[in-house]
Amino acid sequence: MGHLSGTASTAEAAPSPAQPHPWDHRVKCNETDADGRRIPTRYGNSEFGWNHFTHRHNIKKCRIVNEALSGNPDRDDNHGRLEYFGDAIRAGPNPAHVKYVVIVQYSRKTKDGKYDAGRGKKIGVINAFCRNQPNNKCPAWMNQ
Repeated sequence: MGHLSGTASTAEAAPSPAQPHPWDHRVKCNETDADGRRIPTRYGNSEFGWNHFTHRHNIKKCRIVNEALSGNPDRDDNHGRLEYFGDAIRAGPNPAHVKYVVIVQYSRKTKDGKYDAGRGKKIGVINAFCRNQPNNKCPAWMNQ
């Protein structure tokens, strides 16, 4: 389980394979988990990836996603879906503790087959959200 800290990784661009469904394959951030899996967070679209969860769940910093990914998966369905749990802790006069989840599709294609990352690549992070928060939306202090 990761604890919120660290710095954001730099973005990298890669050529896009032909896609039957439009999505932004570019990588916003990268992290390597404790088992050596290199996991990208792609920009994606409104269905998955950065463009999905940054708006819907108020996660706007790579360090939030990367901190959870830096450990071991907390759930593995043995079909490419991994879940990493994280804790965000705010100290000070108004302390808070929020648990969050980062969901990864560690395979070339999404489970429904609609999206393909290309030969030798992984889809990566498909969603991230806070638990026990209204609409699974993370508090603004996590992005500071």
